[in-house]
Amino acid sequence: MANVAKILDQGFTCLVDGMGVVDAEYFISLIKRDDFDYTVWQREYFDKMKQGEFGTRASAYAEKHPYTGKAQVLL
Repeated sequence: MANVAKILDQGFTCLVDGMGVVDAEYFISLIKRDDFDYTVWQREYFDKMKQGEFGTRASAYAEKHPYTGKAQVLL
């Protein structure tokens, strides 16, 4: 597993790449301000899905967004 600094850096890079710097910063401020609990949110979000829906959505996303980067194995 990667160290904390590396994980935080990779996470922020993903946010910036996907949202831009300003929206990434805003997203983080919203999570901190609202005392956001990702585990609770995830449970509530995925519990509402019908059986098999997650797999169907994941496959559709993968088809529309093929991976084109250079994979890294983190040990």
